[in-house]
Amino acid sequence: MAQFVFFLSALTTLVFVVDPFAAVPVFLVMTSGDTTAQRSRTARRAAWTTTATLAGFGLFGTTLFGLLGISVGAFQIAGGILLLLLAIDMLGAQRSRQRTTPEEEAEGIEKDDISIFPLAIPMLAGPGATSTVMVLVSRAAGPVELGLLGASIVLVGLLTFVTLRAAGSLSARLGKTGLNVLQRVMGLVVSAFALEFILTGLRAAFPGLG
Repeated sequence: MAQFVFFLSALTTLVFVVDPFAAVPVFLVMTSGDTTAQRSRTARRAAWTTTATLAGFGLFGTTLFGLLGISVGAFQIAGGILLLLLAIDMLGAQRSRQRTTPEEEAEGIEKDDISIFPLAIPMLAGPGATSTVMVLVSRAAGPVELGLLGASIVLVGLLTFVTLRAAGSLSARLGKTGLNVLQRVMGLVVSAFALEFILTGLRAAFPGLG
């Protein structure tokens, strides 16, 4: 039961943090001159890159921070603060500069292939998403939960591909207002996860608070 709860928590957190729905308007602008086949190929590459990036941070991020002498508690607090800033932008239906800057978006419009930069990195697999993966790794209890986290990353990558491939239909059906409402709802959930990460980090750094 605990493992299922961890899997559901990890999957939900990653879906809301990666938030492929928020990338739909930018994706449509950057691929405005592409054919349906080209958009599908871009969506596939972006999804694969996002999955590989998150998996890479999950496999090696904690080891790297251990070599740098950064404690799990400190990283959980930092990751929670970063997520909270992202959530505030999402609640205001604003495009977060943690995901991508106007300069990066302008460069993306001019690029022939925007699947890796700036779509996958930093728009989808940005600082908030990568830090979330590393916090989830630190919270995983054993190899089974680590495997479930890996499965969550793969499912989020699949959702990213499906969402971007259907970007045109989603935009037409939901409209700008619908996408903004969806982003605000996600922002509320992300803010709750952010506070949970911060509290967990504080308890790890200061055991007396527990």
